[in-house]
Amino acid sequence: MTAIRQQKRSSTFAKGALAALVLTVAAAAFWQTPAVSAEDAVVIPPPAMDEKAASGSETAVFAGGCFWGVQGVFQHVKGVSKAVSGYTGGSKENAVYEVVGTGSTGHAESVEITYDPSQVTYGQLLQVYFSVAHNPTQLNYQGPDHGTQYRSTIFAGNDEQKKVAASYIAQLDKAKVFSQPIVTTLETGKTFYPAEDYHQDFLTLNPTYPYIVYNDLPKVANLKTLFPKLYSEKPVLVLASSKS
Repeated sequence: MTAIRQQKRSSTFAKGALAALVLTVAAAAFWQTPAVSAEDAVVIPPPAMDEKAASGSETAVFAGGCFWGVQGVFQHVKGVSKAVSGYTGGSKENAVYEVVGTGSTGHAESVEITYDPSQVTYGQLLQVYFSVAHNPTQLNYQGPDHGTQYRSTIFAGNDEQKKVAASYIAQLDKAKVFSQPIVTTLETGKTFYPAEDYHQDFLTLNPTYPYIVYNDLPKVANLKTLFPKLYSEKPVLVLASSKS
């Protein structure tokens, strides 16, 4: 956990009911206004190469800064049946939030997405990932969060995902849709470990939290604006499905 996030969380939870009420009103008003945040969405073309059509379900694992916002975005994508916050890139023993936060374990805060490829393709998920879920030009940080645990990484689950992702990165760089080169890395053969329950569904459960209001709610609003056909108003929640 970065010092900035520690300060924001501790100070926010220490405020009283009046502050919570004010933030609730502000968050409600936010949805009626254009999204404004530290990071703007970027309109990008779809991938020229995509996965082959398939049935059943598949998984994709993306890392792009704090997993709260990345999870919150993909929970609103049609065809996604589950989006779980977690850690990828390091060992099981060190897949603990406080330890990962030191930046010394090799993990990245990531999200494992389970999806139906007949409804949404891997390439479409990548388009959302690069366009609204995070800024792929920031090396080892996203907004206020710094460290390798916040790196931009695609954890490809197979050779096809790796080829599609590599092709898309090259395509976007060639088109110069971003003001800086894409620094997203591709990692393979890494295991995903789910994060603690208190991190799951954090955006949905804490819509008035200042970090969420400023950094993450705009991402969901941008998803709705830029990808209306992919947007689902009702998010698929981890904790709700685990209790059912």
